[in-house]
This record gives sequence, structure tokens and C-alpha cells, in this order.
Amino acid sequence: MTLRHLFLSALLGAAAMTAHAADWTTPAEASHFRTTPSYADTLAYLQKLAAAAPGKLKLESFGTSPQGRPLTMVIASGDGTFTPEAARKAGKPIVLLQAGIHPGEIEGKDAGLMLLRDYAVAGKLPHLLDKVVLVYIPVFSVDGHENSNPYHRINQSGPDSMGFRGQAQYLNLNRDYVKADAPEIRDWLKLWQRWLPDLFMDIHTTDGADYQYDLTWYTEDPHKLDPGVSAWQQELIANRVIPAYEKRGHLASIYLDFKDGRDPRKGLANFGSGPRFSTGYVALQNRPALLVETHMLKSYENRVRGTYDLVDLMLENIGNDAASLLAVNRAADETVVARAANPKAQVALTYKLDPKPTPFEFKSFAFSITHSDISNSDWIQYDPSKPQSYTIDNWNGLLPDTSIAPPAAYAIPAQWTQIIEKLDAHGIAYRRLSHPLKIKGGAYQLDNPQWASKPFEGHLVLRDFSQNDTTREIELPAGSAIVPMDQRAANVAIHLLEPQAPDSLLRWGYLNAIFEPKEYGETRVVEKLAREMLAKNPALKAEFDKKLHDDAAFAANPGARLEFFFERSPWYSVQAVGAYPVLRLDAATLETTKR
Repeated sequence: MTLRHLFLSALLGAAAMTAHAADWTTPAEASHFRTTPSYADTLAYLQKLAAAAPGKLKLESFGTSPQGRPLTMVIASGDGTFTPEAARKAGKPIVLLQAGIHPGEIEGKDAGLMLLRDYAVAGKLPHLLDKVVLVYIPVFSVDGHENSNPYHRINQSGPDSMGFRGQAQYLNLNRDYVKADAPEIRDWLKLWQRWLPDLFMDIHTTDGADYQYDLTWYTEDPHKLDPGVSAWQQELIANRVIPAYEKRGHLASIYLDFKDGRDPRKGLANFGSGPRFSTGYVALQNRPALLVETHMLKSYENRVRGTYDLVDLMLENIGNDAASLLAVNRAADETVVARAANPKAQVALTYKLDPKPTPFEFKSFAFSITHSDISNSDWIQYDPSKPQSYTIDNWNGLLPDTSIAPPAAYAIPAQWTQIIEKLDAHGIAYRRLSHPLKIKGGAYQLDNPQWASKPFEGHLVLRDFSQNDTTREIELPAGSAIVPMDQRAANVAIHLLEPQAPDSLLRWGYLNAIFEPKEYGETRVVEKLAREMLAKNPALKAEFDKKLHDDAAFAANPGARLEFFFERSPWYSVQAVGAYPVLRLDAATLETTKR
């Protein structure tokens, strides 16, 4: 060994000794899990770790919060693989682990600090990331995290002070993935597109019933996923990770959402995940995802240590099955791309409950149900000193309900900039027309809109409407977007652009203007028009008379009676009220856009 090598070896040995000698107790451990550290203290601890293990950890900012705080991620790798390009070249799966999207539910942060410590400097998990690259977000909603208060989560036991569910603009980030209103989500989407993780984990704390489980877990219904991805994650999580987790002394269950929280014996419901949620969005991206929900009434230490063990086991098992994970993800992407050439393909937009429940053993506690004079309803009270199991119905299964045959491409007129901006946010590929083009395509006529009566996440959601298929010929201006479906993110585009999709841009209210007539008729003019229409059209008179007979509110409303005629006149129809502006193009029509 040369003198230089001896010197370098001595330096590395001294650094290792210094790292081991340092006090690596995390802030939560130092407080005996009574408190959780501030964002500044969290970053300081991570920076100290990264400085002690530069070949294993790297901190990067992936954005800025509305209040100006950095959104920080930690990249952890056993051999300094710190870029997505290097990870893919090395054949290593990329795991995105996210904590603190709801910052009152912060176990993932403190468990992550402990796990990175034990991997990078403590020598307890030295090979954890030999075959996996971890991208770890210790706190996603950083402004909500710093808005800490002892009274934010009435249902939860510890820590002493907790972050707030909404970010600084009062948006719930875990309802924002598709609509992407929040700056944090738009930054997350850029991170996603750059790294394209192979598996995603999102750490939460649940509200709800009292029970024996330390933790519950959720994966998207198999009907919402590529079959290969669904089978792979079922084998990994249900068959390997959860049994190993329970061998460490924990008790785990599938996610528990009750049909009636006042009486769990009525059975489990499906909570209705969709693309607005993290795991629902990741499913559209053809990737496996795990939602972790620690139990609110367990001690904070129990919740942190339970999260630590589950993440440790997930990373270990993913590393042991790295090649198959990469293969199922690649096959899922290829299937979505190839689907564009199959005119018989179907894509589910909405789901209904499977009418056949399965039995489930619910490990809870003895409880009493009494009538409350205060709420005039039932009040359930658990006795944690008396463990008790109940066999109940599990209604979690889903079946496809509304499905569509995807087009070869969508066409979005250039003036609908708010739609095109959402495509950009999600990294969906499209090309712009260089010249105006007259084109005929599939279209939708939408009528009878009904909006929610109060706002949700900053929007008045469009609850219901009638939809009819039609064809429409329009001239697309130069700059219009042509969105082909032979791309891996096609499912995201479909759920943004198909009106019936539960989180479509139409549902979120971005296209409300299409339901607004801009020209109207004076009453004296429409009175004359109505008489002319009745004289020329006996069928119209019969329809009017029937509505007068059947609808008392209509009959009593002079404006509605006149509007009946105006809406059936060319002065109204020429305004194209309810004409959905996005066209669906078949393969032949798509070819004409390339000329």
C-alpha cells in the first residue's frame, strides 16, 4: 500500500470514528418522543448527517413553499448514485418516500431521521441501500409544518404540538395532485417527472375508530392498476413485508374506513381514493404505491418506531426484488403506449362497489353504544383494557363502472390555455399546430350542470351534468395542442380531459364558462318569438303545455317560461353553450394534423 493510500485510509478511519463518536440522537429521541423538531432543526440534523456521510447522503431543494421555505429532499444511496440517470444506468429502483404532506401526521419525518442515521453513520443498516436509491421528503407541507399548535388534531395522542393540515394557502396537498393548484404540488410534479420513481410511499396518521393495530396500510384497488404492477405490490407488501413487520412485534391491518363510525359492526367501506390523492395519482402513472397510516391513539414513540420498521422492511425487500420491480413498471408503461393502437381498448373512469363483501376480523376493543342527548345520535365509547375481535363485512372491493374507449389523440384549441397549462404541469407530451386547421372530431355536449353548494379546496366542484356524444367541426387556431395517447402518461391525460372522470378539469370547475350564455333576449322580444315558435311548431306547443302541467315551479316562473323558448331558438344554439371544447381524434384524423 502506498503512503498516499495509507494517508487516505487513515483519514477515512478518523472520519468514521468521528461520526460514530458524535451524538446522533435525533431531536424526537432526545425528547423521549414528547416533541418533534422544527423544520430548521430537521434540516440541521440532515445536513449534519450528510456532512458525515457524503458518499451516502445528499440534500437537494426541489422547490419553494408559498412562504419562501425550501422544499428539501434527501437522496440516499449505498454507492453515491445521486441522479435518476445514474440510478437507471445502474439498474437500481428509485423509491420516493414522502412524509408530512399532512404535517400534523409527522411520524415519517422522525422515523426517517432515525433510519438515515442508522444507515449512514451508526452502522446498524449498512447495506439497506446497496440495491435501491431512496429519495426522501422529510416534510412536504413545510409551511403547514411550521404552523404548529397543540390544538390542531383533537383525535391524536402526541406529539405535544402538531402542524396544520392545510398549507399556507389553506389547500390540502393530498387533494391537489391532479388539479395542481398548490406551488408545492407543481414542484413535486417536476420532481416526479425528473426521477420517475419505481415505488412511492406516503406516511400518514389515521383518524377513526379505536383498535389494536399499530398501523394500517392501503394500496389502490387492482382494477385501478396495471395487472402486473398490482400483483407485484400485493406479493411484496401483503405476503412479505407485513408478515415480517408483525414478526417485529407489531400488528397491522388493511386501511380501515367504516360505513358508520358510530358502530364498526356495520362493516368497512371504500374511502374513495382517486387521482386527487397521492396513491391514486401514482396509479395513473403505472407505479406501485403504499399509503401508511399509523394509529392516532398509540403513543408517538410507537407510531415512529412502527413507521421505521415498515420502511426498513420495504426498502430491504424492494432491494431483494429490484429487477422484477423495474420489469413490471417497464411492461406497464409499454402496455399504456401500445393501447393507443387498439380501438377496442377501454379505460375505466369511475368505479362502483363490488356487491359481494368479504369477511374481515376486526381486532378492536369492547365498546358500548349509548344515545347522546347532546347530539341526539349514538355515541361509541371503547374500553382499551378489553381487546375484542369482531367479524364484519369488508366492502372495499371495486369494479369498473364508467369506461371509455380512449381516442388516438385529444385536440385542445389554443385559446384554452388553462387546460394546456395543466398538461405542462403534469409533463404530458403534446405538439402545437404551426398553422390553423379545420378538423372534425368526436366531441361532447354537456347540459344541466349542477355545482356543489359550498367550496372544496378552493373550487365549486361540478357535481353533475348530462353528457351526449356528438361530432363537431371546428377550425383549430395555430398553437393548438395535439395530445397523442401513445405515451406513458396517457392515463393522466385521460383523467384530466374526459369530463366524467371524477377529478377532470371540468369537474374542478376550470371550464365553467362553457355553461354561460353571453347573449340574451329582452322579455318583450322573446314574448314575440315564443308566439311565432308556437304557431309554427305544434310539437313544441305540446312540449310546453306538458311542462306547465308537470312542473309547478316552472309554471310559476315567468322568466323560466320565456327561457324555454329562447333556449330552443337559433339565437341560443349559436352560442354553443355546453359544447365541451376538447376534441377526440381517431387515428386517421390524427394523421391529418401532421401535414
